[in-house]
Amino acid sequence: MYSPAASLFLVLIAILIGPVSAEPTTATDKRYDISYVWSTDAAAVKKYRRQVAQILGSAVAKDLRVVVNGGLHGVIYLRHGDSAGSVRVARVHSRLLRKKGLDAAAPVLAKDWIMAADDQQTMVRPKQALAESSEARVTEPPKARLLTNKSPQVRDLEGAVEAYIKGLRRKGRISEDESTAWSVYDFTRGEKLVTINEETQFQAASLIKPFIAAAFFHRVKNKELVYGPKSRRHMKRMIHYSSNPSTNWVMRQVGGPQAVQRILKQHYPGIFRATSIVEYIPPGGKTYRNKASARDYSRFLYALWEGGIVGAREIKRLMSLPGPDRIYTGAESVPVGTRVMNKTGSTARLCADMGILNVQGPDGKRYPYTLIGIIEKRDRARNYSAWIHSRAEVIREVSDIVYQGIARHHGFASVL
Repeated sequence: MYSPAASLFLVLIAILIGPVSAEPTTATDKRYDISYVWSTDAAAVKKYRRQVAQILGSAVAKDLRVVVNGGLHGVIYLRHGDSAGSVRVARVHSRLLRKKGLDAAAPVLAKDWIMAADDQQTMVRPKQALAESSEARVTEPPKARLLTNKSPQVRDLEGAVEAYIKGLRRKGRISEDESTAWSVYDFTRGEKLVTINEETQFQAASLIKPFIAAAFFHRVKNKELVYGPKSRRHMKRMIHYSSNPSTNWVMRQVGGPQAVQRILKQHYPGIFRATSIVEYIPPGGKTYRNKASARDYSRFLYALWEGGIVGAREIKRLMSLPGPDRIYTGAESVPVGTRVMNKTGSTARLCADMGILNVQGPDGKRYPYTLIGIIEKRDRARNYSAWIHSRAEVIREVSDIVYQGIARHHGFASVL
């Protein structure tokens, strides 16, 4: 351990960081980087950076910089994240570093750091959105924090999911006329772990219902609608019970499918890039024309978690009410006590679920992550009940794999 660096590190952190809350944050919070060491010895800091990079891996190393502040050199991870996420990441990094005899990491207010002369690498600095509408400020995990395909974590988890689906195809459990999409984002470390067919547009089915709620609450915010007893009743039926008549009622209050689409595109352009809402839900629930991508669901869940959607608190409450899911109930590996916020979607051609699982690790801490699973069939299933049941089991099995990957990612399970 480099003691002079450690002492200066603690002093400077006390000056720079200020109070950092571990509570859930909103889109308007300040942004934070992660700080590791400070010293007047430039050579020692450069050596320290190499040690940190080796321990934390390439996903972090690519954004590690040696910076200059006053007369000190320091090592900074340019994460530019919210306070709660940065606190969690610093704790994870601290455990890994201490095992190797290095000092703890700590969040520090992000700023335009002055790079050391030989560390001015070409980079794209993630910036907080400057749109006037608060609705547009949080759209998706910042790209600079996503894992690259070269990361072993991505190869492990994404590869495991991909291999599993290919195996099911060989066994005939997924047919030739069926397409799938999978997406996983780890909030704790701010990393995208699975991106399989994320950009492809699929039927939305009932997954579109939280989007409709977002458009409704936008109009409530503008005092064009009132969220009173009647609308609360229909909103709960729409989200919690997946009622199609209540969904159509909420859409009519907004102004119809085209009005919902216009509001989402105008006020959340960074989220709903592949979303197309064009129809009310027909009798019998045969809705095939409304569409969206797994990436849009991922961006939406991220924004919802970060408070970047008007009405986020109420939408999260409704999505968290106990009810049907395909990502926790029946997923044997996902531990009991996991908090689930989700919305399922089902038609004779689609079986899907999108949600956030907030699992508790052996250390007592929570590790939230998103999981979107979509299976779409080109033609209507002949036996709807049997098809939905079997594809729901596939999503649960993938959820098991994802949990195992998350557990391994955070060092509290030896799997995959």
